[in-house]
Amino acid sequence: MKLVRYGLPGQELPGLIDDEGAIRDLSAHVADISGSVLSDAGLAKLAAIDVDTLPVVDGDPRLGPCVGDVSKILCIGLNYSDHAAETGAEPPSEPIVFTKQLNALCGPNDDVEMPRGSDALDWEVELAVIIGKRAKYVSEADAMKHVAGFAVMNDVSERTFQTKRQGQWTKGKSHDTFGPLGPWLVTRDSVADPHNLAMWLDVNGERRQTGNTSTLIFNVPHVISYLSQFMTLMPGDVITTGTPPGVGMGMKPPQYLKVGDVMTLGIDGLGEQRQTVIEARP
Repeated sequence: MKLVRYGLPGQELPGLIDDEGAIRDLSAHVADISGSVLSDAGLAKLAAIDVDTLPVVDGDPRLGPCVGDVSKILCIGLNYSDHAAETGAEPPSEPIVFTKQLNALCGPNDDVEMPRGSDALDWEVELAVIIGKRAKYVSEADAMKHVAGFAVMNDVSERTFQTKRQGQWTKGKSHDTFGPLGPWLVTRDSVADPHNLAMWLDVNGERRQTGNTSTLIFNVPHVISYLSQFMTLMPGDVITTGTPPGVGMGMKPPQYLKVGDVMTLGIDGLGEQRQTVIEARP
């Protein structure tokens, strides 16, 4: 299944994508794409619904983040061998973990803000994992049982804030709109192999990133098991798993986004996003 949330920011309604690509309204069945809806039992109930009985959503509504009521966004840095090579960094011996604050979440096609004082705004297409079942001290062998599905995220980053302003990476990762998520959540059973997904990102129509999840240093089960040793993962939590080569910081010389630039990005089977860079709003 492909699950979506559509409507104005903060007023999103639950839906699913039918075989013709139309949005079908799920409001009569669930309040949101969140919480217990993301469990295996919750997803099975949605899968059992006769799609033809669901109302078709007219027009072309805005899509919100594909999961609601998120309690945390956890991110893994330098997790692609070819991306680590382009930055000149040694592959890490264990996952590099940082957080992206919840205010960063936005819809897949919402505008991305350039923060005040920014001079190094960058892009990162990433595979996002959506947790469906509470995970604490889980093994790698059992880790995938805790996954509801997968989505595209653009881990927008301000590199000066991230690397030159002291402390952790979080402040370079957490400005409003720095976490476009979606267009939809593709359930675990609909993704044959999350470790063989082609991914790409263009800026103003020019290819910047081309990669495949096959070059992950730490795969999805390892990341989930690793994180669950330090914190409890809850339904709706989002884990971004790293980015392939081609980020602006890795170019020679580095190239960064400016107001008016357009990013388009996608992952095979998980959909595409499009964002325009605008000046930050108060």
